[in-house]
Amino acid sequence: MREYPISSSLGAKGILIAISIISIWAVSLCFLLQWDFNWTNPLTYLAILFQMHLYTGLFITAHDAMHGVVSTNKEINHTIGWIAAILFSFNFYWKLFPKHHEHHRYVATDKDPDYHASGNFFIWYLSFIKQYLNIWQFLLMAISFNILKLFLSTENLIVFWMLPAILSTLQLFYFGTYLPHKGQIDNKHHSHSQNENHLWAFISCYFFGYHYEHHDSPGTPWWRLWQVKEAYGKR
Repeated sequence: MREYPISSSLGAKGILIAISIISIWAVSLCFLLQWDFNWTNPLTYLAILFQMHLYTGLFITAHDAMHGVVSTNKEINHTIGWIAAILFSFNFYWKLFPKHHEHHRYVATDKDPDYHASGNFFIWYLSFIKQYLNIWQFLLMAISFNILKLFLSTENLIVFWMLPAILSTLQLFYFGTYLPHKGQIDNKHHSHSQNENHLWAFISCYFFGYHYEHHDSPGTPWWRLWQVKEAYGKR
């Protein structure tokens, strides 16, 4: 089994990619919150999907920080992870951190916070969301919303700030948890992996459809998982 201790050779690339995702999300959101959109314009729907994908990128950035692969400097790594998590609807990085490592340690067992033995999509999704929501997030979102609506369109806030975040949880759950871990899986990581298709793997969930590869090489940042997939395919 080939190992990928890639975090030791990150250089500045991991930081630049993380900052790029955060910056593009912020610039896009600022524009969309002031955009005089209408529902007959197809670009409205593309904008929602684009912002959803950027929200997913925020979470994936926080996730990579939990594995120490945004930066080899621990302080910078965790700071970027904390910022990315907070921007994703006030998720708390240090609450996510232990739960995610429990997922890796106890994958697809009753100790795995991301897993639900029923296999039912809706029950599993609600269980998944329940693990990561808390009253403080709702309070902070409510306070932020009521402040922002004094200056911005309520409709824009709902359509481009709140809706993409909700849709992103479905994207993360479906492609990053449900498909990879549903059913009986006999391999050591109890993980399915999608067929090699780098474009779809990126669009669907930042290469996390290559899920066996992620569990087998958690020290690989998301933007190098396609390389692991190719290497495994050649064995």
